[in-house]
Amino acid sequence: MPHTNEVTLVSNQGWDQRILVCRNGKMVDTFIIVTQRYVVLVDTIINPATARQMLAYARPHLSDGRQLLVINTHADYDHAWGNQLFVGPAAEYPAPVIGTRSCAELLRSPEGAAYVQEMQQKEPAIFGGVVLTPPTILFDEQLTIDGGDLTLELLATPGHTVDHLAIYMPEIKTLLAADAAELPFPMARTVEGLPAMRESLAKLAALDAETVLYCHAPVTIGPGLIFENIRYYDTLEERCRAALANGAQAKPGADVDVAVLINYPFDEAVAVGEHGDFIGEHHRNSWHSHVIRMMLEWVA
Repeated sequence: MPHTNEVTLVSNQGWDQRILVCRNGKMVDTFIIVTQRYVVLVDTIINPATARQMLAYARPHLSDGRQLLVINTHADYDHAWGNQLFVGPAAEYPAPVIGTRSCAELLRSPEGAAYVQEMQQKEPAIFGGVVLTPPTILFDEQLTIDGGDLTLELLATPGHTVDHLAIYMPEIKTLLAADAAELPFPMARTVEGLPAMRESLAKLAALDAETVLYCHAPVTIGPGLIFENIRYYDTLEERCRAALANGAQAKPGADVDVAVLINYPFDEAVAVGEHGDFIGEHHRNSWHSHVIRMMLEWVA
């Protein structure tokens, strides 16, 4: 997917007016929450330039004594690589950055540093100025921000990544699911992450939110996507268990069409409907097969 420094505001389509949706090309949606006490940037996108554009959208609301806060939903490059705008000696607008302890560890890790170098070599115009910058206020399971009129409940929702968090605002029954749920389905990075991800989906479903916004799904899709994600993985487990009972291998060879092996073709697994533009060939050709292979291994 091509990267761009362009960030646009998405027109409000029925959610609370205190939430602004920022879109970075076709890559990711991020959010600005305006409360009585704070203006909260939810993620800093892919680099300082995109974080700077988010800040430009937030600036008009930094009045009446409101302070700027930043939240990292997780350490992935499309969510936290603009942190340096807010932390460190070169910060243009110093502000606290909140994230899980695991998020900070990932952004400090040798693997994170190596990935930045790789991306800088591939796309120096986009990533050349990125300096990985961990969050400065850390928590493990839950943290609450009292914004005056809105409460932000930060909830650990691991699975897609070990450091992931989601944000629930009970006064308006609104959930920012980030990447814990998405279209067509969230993907755990590891076999061990599968059960954690499904537990996180169940946690989000139990909130009974009336409005849900995602980082990788249409803004109009609503809470039902969480339940579709749950259905996808429940059915996937059932089909994998049946296939293993019929003699399938837990780790099929690379040449095996695992969707055929477990009788779970993509078109049955994913109800694309009106949102087909969000479904890429990588979902059909690689993501679906990848999660099947992980589920076979986990079940076995």
